[in-house]
Formats: sequence, structure tokens, C-alpha cells
Amino acid sequence: MKTGLSILFILIGISSAFADSGYRLGAGDKISVVVYNEKDMSLPSLRVPKQGKITFPYIGEIKVSGLTTRQLKKVLVKRLKDGYLRQPELNINIEEYRPFYVNGEVNSPGGYPYVEGLTIRKAIALAGGLTERASLKKIGLVSEGKKRSKRINKSLDEIVNPGDILTIGEALF
Repeated sequence: MKTGLSILFILIGISSAFADSGYRLGAGDKISVVVYNEKDMSLPSLRVPKQGKITFPYIGEIKVSGLTTRQLKKVLVKRLKDGYLRQPELNINIEEYRPFYVNGEVNSPGGYPYVEGLTIRKAIALAGGLTERASLKKIGLVSEGKKRSKRINKSLDEIVNPGDILTIGEALF
């Protein structure tokens, strides 16, 4: 039984490789927290609310927004060691990333579920393609947490991240 659980923890670790690459949690992300041998302390699935805080069993409220999964794990291990568990072992997995948004001159503007490896080209395809008035020279990308739009003129292969807003401008004839 222990071998099976060890393999499960390894697979969870592999599936969260993107999450460990510096990805910061935010409102709308769906995560799970598995505490080994402590089912009542585990959170099988929850969506991070807009306040960016979750309620963890026995510990209480914890701010997760802005943390990487690795940072959140450190916080939880420290808090669980403080009177609850001697050697807490846990894994955090991102089950679903928060959406990204496409607006402007696309056929179906709106919010879309994020998938790893998303580029501007793929985001435009998800939004039903460009309208006949769209300009590939007027593409803006606002990364979540930033106030200014970044103009994209060179490549449609630029990466789009969860929470980003992509705007396709109109061509002047």
C-alpha cells in the first residue's frame, strides 16, 4: 500500500512541474492539497476565491494568492508542525488554472480555460479566429497584475498566461 501511495505522490509531483516553475497562484485557480495519512486535513479540490485566501483544516485562513505551490507547501508544513503533525508530508496540485481573456476583433470574445503552452495564435483560435477588421499589428497583452498593455508586433507565438487579457485591435482602412 505504501508503494502505491509513493507512486501517486511522484505522479502528482510530475503533473505539477509547471506549477513549480514559478507560477503564482491566484483567484480562480483550482487546487488540491493532499496531506499524507491525514485525510481530514486534506483538501481534495477547491477554487481560490477572489480574496486569495483559503481556510485550511485546523490551521485556519491562509493567503495563497501570489504564492508558488512550493511556497504554499512551506507555509503549510511549518503551520502543521506547530502542534499538529511531527513530520507533515503533503503535495499541492493545480487541477485547473484560472481563465485568460480575449477581446476585441475576434469572433467569440470572452474568458477561456487556460491550457499549458498557450500562445497568442492558439488563444485567437480558441476565440473563433479573427474578424475581417482585425489587425495583427494592433495586438495588446496585459499580464495579470500589470496595469499597462504590452504591444505585440512580432510574433503570434508569444506566451499567454492564466489571467492575461489579450486584445486584438481594429485595422483602419
